[in-house]
Amino acid sequence: MNEDDAETVAALLDPLLRALELLTFVSRHLHPPDFEELMASIGTPDEELRSALARQSEWHEGLSGIRTALDAACDAALGAFAGLRETLQQGGDIRSVYRALRLVPKGMEALYPLAGLLPPVNRFFLDPSLRSDTEVQARFLGASARDKNTGVMQFGERERGGFWLYVPENYLADRARPLVMALHGGSGTGRLFLWSWLRDARSRGAILVAPTSVGSTWALMGPDVDTPNLTRILELIRSRWNVDVSRILLTGMSDGGTFTYVSGLEAGSPFTHLAPVSAAFHPMLGQMADADRMRGLPIHITHGALDWMFPVELARQAQRVLLRRGAAVTYREVEDLSHTYPREVNGAVLDWLEATPARQAAPPRQ
Repeated sequence: MNEDDAETVAALLDPLLRALELLTFVSRHLHPPDFEELMASIGTPDEELRSALARQSEWHEGLSGIRTALDAACDAALGAFAGLRETLQQGGDIRSVYRALRLVPKGMEALYPLAGLLPPVNRFFLDPSLRSDTEVQARFLGASARDKNTGVMQFGERERGGFWLYVPENYLADRARPLVMALHGGSGTGRLFLWSWLRDARSRGAILVAPTSVGSTWALMGPDVDTPNLTRILELIRSRWNVDVSRILLTGMSDGGTFTYVSGLEAGSPFTHLAPVSAAFHPMLGQMADADRMRGLPIHITHGALDWMFPVELARQAQRVLLRRGAAVTYREVEDLSHTYPREVNGAVLDWLEATPARQAAPPRQ
């Protein structure tokens, strides 16, 4: 890319990345009583992005793929802002805010194929602490085109019961990688929730899988159709990629966090570590869990003090019950967290996964 082309791309890319960062900020800090104040704090990045789009002239044919990806990401970002501002102006309820924010991961999905091509996008999908590390950045630039068994992949003909997978582009089969299985919330999908974890998995070299529940949410009542599917997914991944059997994490947000308890506490669970986030908990979950499974099981609980859907006392109760049953519990209560996903905790969870010995390892690959 020559200097003129680089300037053309940057003129659109810079405001787009800023818009996506601020939408991520809104997603993290959303608390219904403070929504108006939160929106006032971010300014008007959507106007800046819209102006940048209006100033764009024709791009030459060699940049058409980049322009297509950027246009799709811009559409998603501007659509999200439009939904947020409409809710603000017309007094809509919190559900319309969540609907608007579902466009943010769609923008990430459209943008990600450029991470191996454009240094600013490469940095955007790294942990902020690594964005000045040229050696780390170099590991990923150009890597996306080298191996079809790495990057972002979809498995399953339908979203329901299928899964989305991310394998770091610098993956080599001679090194076992930790695996994170991340379960979406009640109205989500694996396709959307993948982006809550991708930056951190990419930065830390972890394999990331984001399944979608078989039904409209995880099997919290009635027959458990999801646990066998999660086991099948894990077996498929382990048959094709080298997974560290002592570092297999099951985590999830909201209903996904609750199902992390439901499925992960079963006696035959293959997961070595559990990390529920903003989850509901009932003492019966701990009382019914297999005693041998519970003994020394590493569990990392994260919950927001401002959670309006599942009050924080549920997490405090979970800590007490699980400790009494012999689990190795790490408890993190986030003062300014409502019922949203705290992406900044991912790095700490991966540090904990690395530092905390598994009480039991998954069975060897067949």
